[in-house]
Amino acid sequence: MAILKIAKMGHPVLLKPAAPVADPRAPEIATLVRDMIETMEDAPGTGLAAPQVHVPLRLVIFKVGSARARQEDGAAETGEAAGGVPLTVLINPEIEPLSEETVLGWEACLSVPGLAGEVPRWRHIRYRGVGPDGGAIEREASGFHARVVQHECDHLDGRLYPSRMTDMSRLMFTSEIRHHTHASPED
Repeated sequence: MAILKIAKMGHPVLLKPAAPVADPRAPEIATLVRDMIETMEDAPGTGLAAPQVHVPLRLVIFKVGSARARQEDGAAETGEAAGGVPLTVLINPEIEPLSEETVLGWEACLSVPGLAGEVPRWRHIRYRGVGPDGGAIEREASGFHARVVQHECDHLDGRLYPSRMTDMSRLMFTSEIRHHTHASPED
């Protein structure tokens, strides 16, 4: 396994749509997944997309611990949101909004180090894709889980969170965010 170099905002690999993964069970995909997990844990981050490690393929990984889910979504959340989301490898994902409702939330990104911004995202989504074993994955997500999936999948379309912001005065250094909210940004 290896810790991979993370592409930073402005690198061409982050600016164009990624190609579909032809064979999710290919040995090179298994190696990429292992390296991405190690890289995400080392960073540390909540999610990572293959383009962020200079591989222009439609593959993301993410996880949300139960404490982080409760912190981001509030103590009132129950079910999956309160319990967190296990490490998920999602290949060739598709996202479907389940309502038009959006919510603002703080996001950060390993490819945009030191900054955070308030980004509107759909509150409730369904996502589909396949796992590294080729098996289908389909889940509904809301709250922070939905935000993480949307953030990571944006990387597959050549988008970084600042391009989704509607108020650029809400883009700031992470060291200053404490003056604006008690929430911590998502990586």
